[in-house]
Amino acid sequence: MTRSPWYSRLALVLALLLPVYFAVAALGTKFGLWSWQTGLLTMTIKAGPILLGIVALVALVALVATLLRKPRRGWLLALIALLVPLGIFAALGYVRGQAADIPPIHDIATDVANPPTFSQAAVDRRNASDANPLNDYTTPLGELDMWAQTEAPLANQSHAQVITQAYPDLVSLPIGTADRAAAVAAVAEAMEELGFVDVTADAAAGHVEGVAETFWFGFKDDMVARVADGEIDFRSVSRVGMSDLGANAARIAKLRDAVAARLNP
Repeated sequence: MTRSPWYSRLALVLALLLPVYFAVAALGTKFGLWSWQTGLLTMTIKAGPILLGIVALVALVALVATLLRKPRRGWLLALIALLVPLGIFAALGYVRGQAADIPPIHDIATDVANPPTFSQAAVDRRNASDANPLNDYTTPLGELDMWAQTEAPLANQSHAQVITQAYPDLVSLPIGTADRAAAVAAVAEAMEELGFVDVTADAAAGHVEGVAETFWFGFKDDMVARVADGEIDFRSVSRVGMSDLGANAARIAKLRDAVAARLNP
């Protein structure tokens, strides 16, 4: 049986190496082989599209060559090789489109007038990892260094205003008939069930903290919950990056639901 042309096989091999490349970029960041700027910004965002374009071009040339030369053997391999980078391009385009509707912030709380505060130990961990600063919720974004280049109207809005507009359903959780200790325990249990690490709870202070880590790049976000005045408020803050692509709000919503299920079984 005649083998497929070498260029079809080459195109397929290059296409199959693309997911491996992106996985290496992400996991290398997670395990500290290089910085998140290298793994995400350089290897993924900058170099990624270039590699996708090169592989797509190679696959397209291989496909045309197989179709023009009889017996047209290997066209399926070339077609698969072409669909792989195109599929990744489509996925990245979808993410980019979704991100366009998400405000470029990374600090989200259910109480924007008085967001929960982190313990000194959590602040020290953030400082030790050169994390993003914890910003005041009343200061317009344009007055903060990270958003200094942001244009109006966003530049004129504070974190409190942006969060209220972008996430109107993200509100405090009433504890109902549960006491403070039970509510604190429910939050701590929910955090551990959802995979948070370094979970600490202080029932007397009504304070729970934990750290969430993403699977691929290993990005760490700090979460704090405050139990006071018959309700629970949550705050989640990314350690790196300007925009969290909605991850912190989604995490708060998920944790809030998990805690509610425990308080109201």
